[in-house]
Amino acid sequence: MYLRKMQIKIITDRIFDTIKNDSGRVNLKFEDLYIAVLLVYNDINKFLPVTHIDPPSKAKVREIMKECDFNLDGEIDRIEFYDFIRRITSDTVTIVSKRLLLTFAIAPTVALLTKKITEGIPHVGNMVRSLPNSVYASTVTLAVWWHQKQKLS
Repeated sequence: MYLRKMQIKIITDRIFDTIKNDSGRVNLKFEDLYIAVLLVYNDINKFLPVTHIDPPSKAKVREIMKECDFNLDGEIDRIEFYDFIRRITSDTVTIVSKRLLLTFAIAPTVALLTKKITEGIPHVGNMVRSLPNSVYASTVTLAVWWHQKQKLS
């Protein structure tokens, strides 16, 4: 857990510094935050087995900005930014976790169950029985992953 928090802190610091240096300001305004959100979601989309997760709307970014602006100055400092990113990505993490769980935990189990069922069907059963469980489960898992990618395209 500590390692994960440190990784998130490193990522948020990198993004905060990038936006801060580009804008020339010490703290971030709404426009800067929206660019930061786009950068974060670009990174999320690069490393996931799904095609695309949409970033939150500008209205959602504004809403969370207000929640995280603890000193009510209309800007987000480095400490507020960490909380902002954690909140803005919480829904996305849940969505991604469910998709990953479906793809890599549930799909192999369902594949093996369907293999067992189809082994009893004439003609199809002989072909299914000839495939090792690992090959069958991997093939079905890849098919589920591919289907999720196509559905989100």
